Amino acid sequence: MALSRAAVTSIVNDLLETEIVREAESRSVNSGRPPIILEINPSGDYVAGVDMGATHLSIVVANYAANFIQEKEIPFDIALGPKTCLNQANELLRETLAEASISIEQVNAIGVGVPGPIASDAGMVVAPPIMPGWDRYPIRNTLEKMWGCPISLNNDAELGALGEWAYGAGRGFRNLAYIKVGTGIGAGLLLDGQIYHGATGSAGEIGHLTIDENGPMCTCGNRGCLEALTGGHAIARQAQEAVHNGKRTILSEIAPVERISAQDVADAARQGDLISQQILSRAGSHLGIAIAGLVNIFNPNMVVVGGGVAQIGDLFLEPVRQAVQRRSLPAAAHAVRITTALLGRRSSSMGAVVQALTIALHQLAEGKEVRKTLVV
Repeated sequence: MALSRAAVTSIVNDLLETEIVREAESRSVNSGRPPIILEINPSGDYVAGVDMGATHLSIVVANYAANFIQEKEIPFDIALGPKTCLNQANELLRETLAEASISIEQVNAIGVGVPGPIASDAGMVVAPPIMPGWDRYPIRNTLEKMWGCPISLNNDAELGALGEWAYGAGRGFRNLAYIKVGTGIGAGLLLDGQIYHGATGSAGEIGHLTIDENGPMCTCGNRGCLEALTGGHAIARQAQEAVHNGKRTILSEIAPVERISAQDVADAARQGDLISQQILSRAGSHLGIAIAGLVNIFNPNMVVVGGGVAQIGDLFLEPVRQAVQRRSLPAAAHAVRITTALLGRRSSSMGAVVQALTIALHQLAEGKEVRKTLVV
């Protein structure tokens, strides 16, 4: 929508008056009057981003300019259920705030990401494969009562797409896919600059695409899903099977065998362990097959691969690229760039911060005190 000069001036004046933006230092120019540069005013209150993964819990506290004030991450088990996990999130948030000498009353909005399909209007997950006990639990309402401020609840892969688009590898791209590869596998889809949720909030669940109909059992109840072949547990399981079968690998030094993790496989691969490299190559190829289908259907400019497994690097990513080039239509394959997440493990928590800032800044622009919009 085109705006007149007068309309823009009025909007800017309102933003300056409410102190949402402030004048920054002017840049020098060769001739004429230097332009007035505006920036988000970082002073005042705060927002937070919470990333609940299958095996980790991350908290980020940021100011209104999205600058990190404090962050913290701990091991986590999403399978412990909503009451235990939300209490852990509450304890970690308050601990993180205390370390930064910030009170919970100074946090005006919080973005939360979870590894399951979201019913956005209801603020809950629906039949999440790797979140036993969470189905239709009122996550958003519970956290709003616990923290006393507005909560945005999103799928963690969607937040990864948002974080990488706003501050990471996807800046400037309007059609982007973020693939989160951890214990589970999901995709966040940015279509023409907007996150695409789908009809019921389950868009992007590529972890449950069938790659091998006779493959291993998946947590969703089907066989041969991408997640059962390429997820963190799948990589660890394949390594454990290799050791049990007597294959020559430095992973056999780990005891008991059941302790072998995807990170152990990555570390061994970097040391030149052939079995580990083969496992990662197969996992990357399987992921590439799924991404090729996404590229053909969606035709993105950029595919960002993130999550814990993606931090392995080119040992994992190069087979992904090769499979995409082989299996995608040339017109789509030539237009897409495939890279690792620039924000690393922070992609989803940074996306959660973006969502929180959206809420807080809208409330300020409307002249409301954010925390007073809730009945707690």
